[in-house]
Amino acid sequence: MRTSLLFAALFTLSASTQAKPALHDGLQVEVRGEGRPVLFIPGLNSAAETWAPTCEALRADGVQCHLIQLPGFAGLPAIEGQADRPFLPEMRSRVLDYIDHAGLDRPVVIGHSLGGALALMLAIEAPEKVGKLVVVDSLPFFPAATNPAATVEAVKPMADGMRAGMQAQPDEAFFQQAKGAAAMGMTRDTGKVATIQQWGQDSDRHATTQAMYELFTTDLRPQLSQVEADTKVLGAWAAYQPMGSTEESTRGIFAAQYASLEGVEIAMAPKAYHFIMFDDHDWLLAEVREHIAE
Repeated sequence: MRTSLLFAALFTLSASTQAKPALHDGLQVEVRGEGRPVLFIPGLNSAAETWAPTCEALRADGVQCHLIQLPGFAGLPAIEGQADRPFLPEMRSRVLDYIDHAGLDRPVVIGHSLGGALALMLAIEAPEKVGKLVVVDSLPFFPAATNPAATVEAVKPMADGMRAGMQAQPDEAFFQQAKGAAAMGMTRDTGKVATIQQWGQDSDRHATTQAMYELFTTDLRPQLSQVEADTKVLGAWAAYQPMGSTEESTRGIFAAQYASLEGVEIAMAPKAYHFIMFDDHDWLLAEVREHIAE
């Protein structure tokens, strides 16, 4: 009886500090808890649920979570006319507008993959609106991970072809290819692979292809000196070990790309794949707690 009452009380307390997800200018935002604001941004095709366990753990530290899901991903409707509109710059504007709308004072921003690139874009565009940053397995210029000499101009023809090819595919072929990609090096947790694949299946094709195109053709490295926020970057390397990557070689890639970001901290997950929060949540949580502690 006492146990039942305890669980009921805990459920009531949780419900009192957790708002239902609401739409703000196409973004879906779920607010959980009370206290210091932290924005969580998931990656390409990913749902806000990516960050739910991290949010729940941090609530014990007096954190108010703002779990953001980007339009077009994981079942959330895409913005009108997505096929003809830029994705990342528009998401940057909408998230900054949400910060103003919600009256958040320099929130911590934590982003994974595409969400990490977007977090950097927020801090570049409006450094006065962003507190500390945690960038999870994301680079300021993705093509330079395999070719340090890559430039936007050199990569653009390939990216144009990639986007055109993806958009021309029949639905079945497109989603089958996306399903295969989601199973390669994303997570060690086989139970989560199906979840990632379903998120991709439920995502809007135009949003996916445009976002991927922009990730390949956006180089944030020259602008990193504009970031004023204390930044920690958490990288993953283990998925690429069969191809010869080591923790130190991958750290070197991250260090080179973030070289112009003064004071940046880089930590490499010892065993996790791309979704570090799925594969080694305790490690990620410890790194986040250490960085955002006041």
